[in-house]
Amino acid sequence: MSELQRIEAEMKKAIDRLKSDFASLRTGRAHIHMLEGIKVEYFGSFLPVQQVASVSAPDAKTLEIKPWDKEALKNIEQAIIKSDLGMSPLNDGKCLRLSIPTLTTERKKDLVRVIRKQAEDFRIAIRNLRREGVEEIKKQEKDKKISQDDLKRGEQEIQKCTDQYIKNIEDLILAKEKDILES
Repeated sequence: MSELQRIEAEMKKAIDRLKSDFASLRTGRAHIHMLEGIKVEYFGSFLPVQQVASVSAPDAKTLEIKPWDKEALKNIEQAIIKSDLGMSPLNDGKCLRLSIPTLTTERKKDLVRVIRKQAEDFRIAIRNLRREGVEEIKKQEKDKKISQDDLKRGEQEIQKCTDQYIKNIEDLILAKEKDILES
């Protein structure tokens, strides 16, 4: 695997983590990904909600959680209450329903700040990956494994890849801000 391929794979992982982080933010709309970080105690081990129940969003303001085992219903309810979601589920004995409250203007502004902070952390990670890649190909050139032309070409390719992933982060920020501000 070339250095560019390695760097690009790492950058893709960073973008995927950012998407996951953004998906878990509560934006005023029901997303099944909102529950991704919640672990439920089930027969002595802690499992993600999605492994003990089906999670759906029947409408834009409601999440519905139907456990496969009715015995898990109470544990799922407790896990949601203890989580940082700040919501109380409605338990009808068969499933749990979470009503997503409308966000206040102040909360929307706070979320936008959180998004920008998270995105900046990922931009820094992408730039660090670029630096590592450039250092590695410079080392290869110093060790006479590649030519100066290959070094320049490699630096340009890594920079081009970096620019593309930074643009991907910007696009994700804009889409998430729009999602938050329109909710």
